[in-house]
Amino acid sequence: MLRLPHWSFAEMREAFGFSLEQYLFYGGYPGAAGLIREPERWARYVADSLIETTISRDVLLLTRVDKPALLRRLFDLGYRYSGQILSYTKMLGQLQEAGNSTTLAHYLDLLAGAGMLVGLQKYAGATARSRGSIPKLQVLNTALMTAQSKLALEEAKADREFWGRLVESAAGAHLANAAAAGECELFYWRERNREVDFVVRAGRTVTAIEVKSGRRRETLAGMDAFAGSFKGVRRLLVGGDGIALEEFLAKPVRHWLAA
Repeated sequence: MLRLPHWSFAEMREAFGFSLEQYLFYGGYPGAAGLIREPERWARYVADSLIETTISRDVLLLTRVDKPALLRRLFDLGYRYSGQILSYTKMLGQLQEAGNSTTLAHYLDLLAGAGMLVGLQKYAGATARSRGSIPKLQVLNTALMTAQSKLALEEAKADREFWGRLVESAAGAHLANAAAAGECELFYWRERNREVDFVVRAGRTVTAIEVKSGRRRETLAGMDAFAGSFKGVRRLLVGGDGIALEEFLAKPVRHWLAA
């Protein structure tokens, strides 16, 4: 099986001359790259030709979906809450739809298979415990967030909260696409009020990754707590005093796992 994930920052920079800010906002869709000077047309292209086509053809026509409206609303919820941990109970409350957590988990798997949205599981060391955890929503391409945000690039940059979520989601998408290609496994970790943005497992190597986005007051307490709970883990800080976000996104994930 040949897996073709979303285009990376390095590929979009080489092919279309994207800057880091352009990649964070416009994402990794090569077909949409020529439209970025016409933001409204670009947003319509992503929404109509990519999102709608993927859901209606790649998902609904190839797989039995008993509640297609629920699947669509789940995706809408997912891109709005990308980078956040959200229980299935809260999702159902937000969606105002009769259903259950098993249905939502199944629909998240369908959206992940279509390269749109994944629900990351909590790292617990044991697979069974991870599968029963509350998911962390993560888009696989940041264009899925921005195209429907009604914001222009400059407006998005001025919105510190939104831009911070975009930075975290871009780093997460970089890791999630590598996981989808079979290079690693991707999780998050949280215990009480201590959290690690991403936990990557490749073979026996476990790497804790924290992304400093400026969206919130950020400390490394979560990394310290995680290292105390799981011995022998590697640590990686992206942004702030750590690895520059541009450098992190420009190199394949396997580079950071082998470093």
